[in-house]
Amino acid sequence: MDPFLEMALDEARTGLGEAGIPIGSVLVHRGEVIGRGHNRRVQQGSAILHAEMDALENAGRQPAQVYRECTLYTTLSPCAMCSGAIVLYGIARVVIGENESFLGEEAWLRGHGIQVDVVQDPGCRELMRAFIETHPELWHEDIGH
Repeated sequence: MDPFLEMALDEARTGLGEAGIPIGSVLVHRGEVIGRGHNRRVQQGSAILHAEMDALENAGRQPAQVYRECTLYTTLSPCAMCSGAIVLYGIARVVIGENESFLGEEAWLRGHGIQVDVVQDPGCRELMRAFIETHPELWHEDIGH
């Protein structure tokens, strides 16, 4: 597994350990992690703290050129809100762990010139499969993740 996707998966496991929804994300600039996060909607009662948004927030404010040189790794296909942020900041590439549990705005991202790579990682798939089976009430509340 790609080491950055593994870091995103570690973030997802952290979220699960906090009784949250196990989705993780890592923002990478020139081979270095500048932001990482996980879905915190349940833990913080937040409407917007999806994993990708948390990683962007934890990266802090960056110059536009930095975002254009970044790759965002996420364990699950990004929703419309997170995809909007990806396009807004001009992030060049998104690596998605899996899109079987949820298919986000991949076509829309590609239509905006963003490279989207879906790897269908078994670890990402299994984590979400087990979570959805065990906590359907949280998953259905968080559709759109």
